[in-house]
Amino acid sequence: MKRILFLVSVVWVSILPAMSQGRKAVETSTDIAMFAPAAIGAGVAFVKGDYKGLLQLGESLVASVAVSYALKYTVKKERPDGSDFRSFPSNHTGFSFSGATFLLKRYGWEWGVPAYLVSGYVAWGRVYAKRHDVWDVLAGAAIGVGSGLLFTTPFARKHDIVVSPTVNNEGGCGVYFSMKF
Repeated sequence: MKRILFLVSVVWVSILPAMSQGRKAVETSTDIAMFAPAAIGAGVAFVKGDYKGLLQLGESLVASVAVSYALKYTVKKERPDGSDFRSFPSNHTGFSFSGATFLLKRYGWEWGVPAYLVSGYVAWGRVYAKRHDVWDVLAGAAIGVGSGLLFTTPFARKHDIVVSPTVNNEGGCGVYFSMKF
């Protein structure tokens, strides 16, 4: 619980100044924040020696970006600010949600909840900065979550598990179970 409160505090302390300075500051902050869940996921996997997890994170991120760019160049939807025709879907949102889904599915809610808060900010910020509309970020989030779910398996710790039949002195029988943590 302390980890969650710490991560949420760090996120809000980082985000609040941008929110008070206008659309351009929010856009810049989402350009940076989109990488946070993936970077944290890679860091956690590396520290835990979870190289299979690093590979799964990479696969998830590559799939999310590939699908997003394929759609961007196929759909050619104009951005709300009129700057170009690559609005649908939001790659920032997809990338961020892909990292958050990896953290949630691989390492649990303690890592996933703060990552989803960051991803939610990225989605909100892209709409607030007029780079996307709600449908763009919803599609990006769906792509990110989908790629995360598709490529990520839960992290299983190695436990020595022993299960064996037993008989006691009175002739009773049972099952012995032990697990090393």
